[in-house]
Amino acid sequence: MAMNQLLLRNSWTRRLVSTLSPPRSHLITLAHSYRGYCSDSSSGINSNNSELEELCSSKQGLVRCSANHAPLSPIGFLERAAKAYRDRTSVIYGSLKYTWAQTHQRCLKLASALTQLGISRGDVVATLAPNVPAMYELHFAAPMAGAVLCTLNSRLDSAMISVLLSHSEAKIVFVDHQLLGIVDGALALLAEKAVSKPPLVVLIADSDGSSSPNSSTTSETKPAYEYESLLESGNSGFEIRRPKSEWDPISVNYTSGTTSRPKGVVYSHRGAYLNSLATVLLHGIGSMPVYLWTVPMFHCNGWCLIWGLAAQGGTNICLRKVTPKGIFDNIALHNVTHMGGAPTVLNMIVNSPVSDQRPLPHKVEVMTGGSPPPPQILFKMEEMGFGVNHLYGLTETYGPGTYCSWKPEWDSLPSDQRSKLKARQGVQHVGLEEVDIKDPVTMESVPPDGKTMGEIMFRGNTVMSGYLKDSRATEEAFKGGWFRSGDLAVKHPDNYIEVKDRLKDVIISGGENISTVEVETVLFSHPAVLEAAVVARPDNHWGQTPCAFVKLKDGFDVNAQELIEFCRNHMPHYMAPRTVIFDDIPKTSTGKIQKFILREKAKVLGSLS
Repeated sequence: MAMNQLLLRNSWTRRLVSTLSPPRSHLITLAHSYRGYCSDSSSGINSNNSELEELCSSKQGLVRCSANHAPLSPIGFLERAAKAYRDRTSVIYGSLKYTWAQTHQRCLKLASALTQLGISRGDVVATLAPNVPAMYELHFAAPMAGAVLCTLNSRLDSAMISVLLSHSEAKIVFVDHQLLGIVDGALALLAEKAVSKPPLVVLIADSDGSSSPNSSTTSETKPAYEYESLLESGNSGFEIRRPKSEWDPISVNYTSGTTSRPKGVVYSHRGAYLNSLATVLLHGIGSMPVYLWTVPMFHCNGWCLIWGLAAQGGTNICLRKVTPKGIFDNIALHNVTHMGGAPTVLNMIVNSPVSDQRPLPHKVEVMTGGSPPPPQILFKMEEMGFGVNHLYGLTETYGPGTYCSWKPEWDSLPSDQRSKLKARQGVQHVGLEEVDIKDPVTMESVPPDGKTMGEIMFRGNTVMSGYLKDSRATEEAFKGGWFRSGDLAVKHPDNYIEVKDRLKDVIISGGENISTVEVETVLFSHPAVLEAAVVARPDNHWGQTPCAFVKLKDGFDVNAQELIEFCRNHMPHYMAPRTVIFDDIPKTSTGKIQKFILREKAKVLGSLS
C-alpha cells in the first residue's frame, strides 16, 4: 500500500507495517508508523516512552488507565457544547439557524449515515464547499465516524481536484451545488485514468433556501445522495467512534500550491485538540463569542477554530462569499465579536466603498495571517474600530504557530510605531514547544539583533504528522529534529520574530540579498497603491533585479517611473524596483499571492541589462 511509505524510518518498522492485513486503513497505518518514527532517536525527536513506562510501573504505585487517560480529540467539544450551551445558537447562515443541541444531533446522524455507506476507520471523506453549515458539520461528523476529513480548496480546477481525490483515496466527496461542475470534470479525468472506484458524490444544496433552483452549476454528474436526505437517514443515537489513539489522523489538508505541487498535510486528533484551544486562548475568545467566517473553513480546518468555537459555545456566522458589504452587514446584524482573514481581506475592508461600510457596534477582534501585513493596513483597520491581532504559521503547523502578543506599554507609542510592532510575527503560541530562527546549514540560532536572517523552525505538539505518501518530503521537513518552514526571518532583542521573505523569494542582486517584503512595504505606503508583489527578474549584469507587480486604487493615476522614484526615496537604491508592471495580482483562495505565477511572467521579460 502506498500509505505504508510515509514516515517509515527503519527496517523494523517497515517489516511491521508490511505485515498489516490488507483491509487496514492507509491512514490508520500512518498513525502507527508515525509513532514508530517519533521513537527513533535518529530523527532528533524523543517520545520519552521509557520514562513513562518507568513512572507508571507498579513499583511506583502509578497507573495509566481509562480513569485517568483518554486520547485527546476535539470531537468531544461538540458533546459538551450540546450540554452547556444547549439552546444557544451554534450556526447562522442567512435565514437558517441551529442551536448547539440541534448541531450535535445533526452531526450524530451524519456520522451514522457515513458508517451505513461503509465508511470505516481511517477512510477519507472529502469536501468541496464554501463556508456553509454542511462544511461546519462535516468537521465533527466525519471524525465521529472514524473517518479522516479532506477539505479541498474550492478555487481549484477539475484537473487538480482529480489529482487530490486520487491521491487521498477519498471514498466520498461532499460537493456544494455551485461546484458540482468542477467535480464532474474531475470524475471524468479519473475515468480516463481507469480509477476502479471513484468516490461517491453527495450534493450539498443551498441550505438556507435563498438561491433559485437554477443557481447550481450545470453538471452531467448525478449525485448518489443529497446532503439533507443522507443526514436524515442516520441515527441520532449513534455511538461515536472515538480515536483509539490521539495520534490517529483527523484530517488531511493540501498545501495551497503557492510554492510547489500541493502536498497532503496530515493532522492528528491530538494536534487538532491542542491547536484549537491554543488559538482560542491567544485570540482572547471567551465564552459564547460570535465569529464571522471570512477564513475559508477548508484552510487548515479554519485555523482549527471550527473545533475551538464549539469548546466555547460560540455562534458561527457562515459566509458563502467574502465581500466588504457582507462583512459589515453581518457584523451589524449579528453583533460579531471576532473574525479572521489574510491581509488581502483587511486591504479589501479599508479600501471598500463608503456605501458598503456600516458603523461597528463595538471593537471587532480580527486575527490576520497568511502573509506579512503592511503597517499602513493595520493602522487603517485600527482607525475603523477593528482590533487586529497578527499571527503566523503554515498548513504544516495547523495554521497559527506564532502570535504577536501585545504589550500594554506599547499603547502609548505613536501609531506608526505601534503598527510596525504589530506587523511582526511574535513568539510561539502555547501549543508549541519552541520556535527559533536558525542558520539552515549549521542549525545555530541567529543572534537577537533584528538584522541577521535565518530560517524559521518549529517543534512541538502542533506540528503535522507528516506528508501523505511522501516520506522523502517528510524527512526533509523534519531534518535535524525541527520542522523547517522555508521562511526567512530575524529575531529582535525582545525575542519577537519578523518574517523577511520566503527562502525562494529573496532577490540576490549584485551579491546583495533583497527582501521582497521590505520592498512591498514601501510600495504599500504610496497612497495610490492597492496591492503590490515583488519578485526577481533575471539580469545579465546583476544576476537579478526587483520586479514589482502593482494594482492601483480606483481613481488614481501614477506611472512606473514615479513609483520607482518613490521607492528610491524611501530605501537604498539597489533595493528599489527597476521594473513596475500594472496588473491584477493572482492569489489563492486564502489571500496568499501566487508568486510562482509572477516569477514566470518576470522571467519572460528577460534581462534589463
